[in-house]
Amino acid sequence: MGRKGLIVTADDFGAAPEVNEAVERARLDGVLTCASLMVSGAAAGDAVRRAKAMPGLKVGLHLVLVEGRPVLPAAYVPDLVGPDGAFRNDMVQASFAMAFRKTVRRQLAEEIEAQFEAFAATGLKLDHVNAHKHFHLHPTIAGLVVETGRRFGMKAMRAPCEKLGVLRQIEPKAAGGEIERFCGARLRERLNYNGIWSPEHMFGLVWTGAMNTARLTGLMRHLPDGVSEIYLHPATGPYPGSTPGYRYAQELMALTSPEARAAAQSLHLGAFADFASA
Repeated sequence: MGRKGLIVTADDFGAAPEVNEAVERARLDGVLTCASLMVSGAAAGDAVRRAKAMPGLKVGLHLVLVEGRPVLPAAYVPDLVGPDGAFRNDMVQASFAMAFRKTVRRQLAEEIEAQFEAFAATGLKLDHVNAHKHFHLHPTIAGLVVETGRRFGMKAMRAPCEKLGVLRQIEPKAAGGEIERFCGARLRERLNYNGIWSPEHMFGLVWTGAMNTARLTGLMRHLPDGVSEIYLHPATGPYPGSTPGYRYAQELMALTSPEARAAAQSLHLGAFADFASA
């Protein structure tokens, strides 16, 4: 390849018009290469229309199994949702139920399949798969995603496993992500065994919701050899259901900054499908 490979992904595509507009701007005027679509998001239809008008933008499935709404009617997945019909927000309690209750696993499998079917119905080509809040680190979810995804042509998936040493070249006191690093490494082994490609390195976990121009360009200049993914959550501003404290507009500014565009000149930018096929 010659140059280091880089995938730049925006998660939560389809969550709101503010996110969709940011994705469009980051693709047309910045370094964004991919977006991960919430098929049950409030603005999923708008996201699909924008994606089809931007052939250079590759789109993957952002599975939502927490902090969102299911594709299936709530009555079909009663153990996954609360009284309001939205997914439960207690990931720990949900994780145990998914691991040990057959009825919950059955509902989970049906919802995952429904989200893959909803993505296929958009007519977009599936570039990659990941999950909201990285819930695909859960072994039960990972197994179901691999099993279901292969039937829908999934060839690439994110394995959240961030190298802390790279972050400390930019900010010496950077810390966190220990559980994700351990679980992400196990997930990558599982994906490799099943012939599903994942980038060798991933960044954005410790600085999730707080990526700025200095951090993004620092990562771009200190990437390890091989292919890396940097993921962000750009938006033009807060929106209904957005995460308090996330600096959405700052992340959009980083993606479209002259510094990021300059740093990209020495890198091979692409989507998951570009590197997986290579």
